[in-house]
Parts: sequence; structure tokens; C-alpha cells
Amino acid sequence: MLINKYIDHTVLKADTTEKQIQQLCKEALEHQFYAICINGSYVPLAAQLLKGSDVKIAAVIGFPLGAMSTESKVFEAQQCIKDGATEIDMVINIGFLKDKKYDLIQQEITAIKKAIGNNLLKVIIETCLLTDDEKRKMCHIVIDSGAEYIKTSTGFNSNGATPEDLTLMLKEVQGKILVKAAGGVRDIQTAQDYINMGVMRLGTSSGVALMENSTINPSSY
Repeated sequence: MLINKYIDHTVLKADTTEKQIQQLCKEALEHQFYAICINGSYVPLAAQLLKGSDVKIAAVIGFPLGAMSTESKVFEAQQCIKDGATEIDMVINIGFLKDKKYDLIQQEITAIKKAIGNNLLKVIIETCLLTDDEKRKMCHIVIDSGAEYIKTSTGFNSNGATPEDLTLMLKEVQGKILVKAAGGVRDIQTAQDYINMGVMRLGTSSGVALMENSTINPSSY
């Protein structure tokens, strides 16, 4: 199992420094992670550091609350793509979901997807704040919106990905979109279990530790 190709190597904390972004990119190149996941202000730096490599740049938008206007999210997404990102991880407006404003949520996701064109869109639904019915509803909204991925969590609330939530989401999407697990993926057993379940991407700040504890032969990258 080439676990490195499932990993979005992540640093999103408010106090992230340029030096940490440089280290993140160095690690991503060394371990050939699928992508890094960072805040938009660091996309130009990462694009420089990763130029010519296969490592993708995923930028978060509307992060971590998701409560800003659709127009601001669209602008942010477009700017990140312009600066060198090829993937966008957006946070939904969770209040809209609680108020059952499903059309507004879908319209927002669709607008962002349209704005970024062929670049990949992942939709963060923040599972720890949702009921199971809301999670199911969001699976279908994301399918209908044209986004490629539904993602569990920002990692900034009370809980991240759980086996129970991933089981629910994978069952509901039925392979129509892909699932990303994020938040709490800190050990190799959890990572392997999620991949075996059918998760196609892991958002984690523990990518290096996962690689050090995996059975992968570096020569097989």
C-alpha cells in the first residue's frame, strides 16, 4: 500500500510561519505525498518550492468557519488557483445547513466549482457538528454540485474523522464522489483502516510519522 499517495500533508494553524511551509514542502518532496494542504497566503511560496514536482497544492477557503459570503469564497478560490493551487478544500456554511437552506449551499459549492474549472474541489462538511441526517443530506448536495470530494472535517472543532462517519458517508455517496478523512489521522493503523474502508485521501499533519511507521519501501515510491 503506497500510503504516501493518499496523504494531503497539512499545516493550517493560525501561527504557521514561512519556515514551517518550507519544511512542509521539503517533507512532501522527500516522501512524495500526493499533496500539501495550506492556507491561501502561502500558496505562492509553495508553488515556488514545489515547481516541477508531482506534489499538488491544495488550498483551504472559507476556513475554518465557512460562514463568509459566497462571493468572498469564490474570489478566494480563484486567487488560490491563480497563485498555483490545483485543489481547493472549501468549508460549507454550516448555519445554512442547520436552517435547511439546501439550495444556497448547493449554489455556493457549484459557484466555486465553476470558478475553479477543471481543478479539484473538496467540500468540508464538519461532521462533528452535524446529525447523521445532515451528513446524509450533504452527501447528496455535494454529489449534485459537481464537486469531486466530500471531506469530514477542518480539524478545528471538537472532533475529526471517525470510522462511524466515514462508513455513513461512503455508503451514502456510493462511489459517485470520493471521500477525504481529515482530523485525528495520527497513526498508521487508523490511516490503513480508513484506506481499506474506501477513503481516497487523508488530511493529516502527521504524514512523516505515518511514513516512518509504515511498511513501505522508499524505493517503491
